[in-house]
Amino acid sequence: MKKFSIAIGSDHAGFAYKEKIKAMLLAEGHVVRDYGTYSDAPCDYPDFIRPVAEAVARGEFERGIVLGGSGNGEAITANRVKGIRCGLCWNEQVAVWNRSHNDGNVLSLGQRTITDEEALKIVRVWLDTAFEGGRHLARIAKIDA
Repeated sequence: MKKFSIAIGSDHAGFAYKEKIKAMLLAEGHVVRDYGTYSDAPCDYPDFIRPVAEAVARGEFERGIVLGGSGNGEAITANRVKGIRCGLCWNEQVAVWNRSHNDGNVLSLGQRTITDEEALKIVRVWLDTAFEGGRHLARIAKIDA
């Protein structure tokens, strides 16, 4: 598996999975920067998700991972940043499509929607999946236009 530089962030509802995913990524040799939150105390997800997306958009990190209760607000927030293609993934197949068809550079996960084991599997497959290019390039160009 290629080693990536990864920005990660969550709100309180995604904190526990963020910590598990971060530990796995570090153990596998990835470079990880944690943008918070740093506890399960209630907080506002845009405060942590937007900095992750901006860091990826600036090219400081190759990929980003954002987490919340459902992952929906986190994906919406990340996608407000130009150059971000964040997908909310709830299983491994959706993660494959996010990468292979959309060249997703930020992954959103909902801690209240999947098990921690599923979350770790989704992260691994998302990191392992290459962008197919081809017919998908024109579509991504339209997104960015």
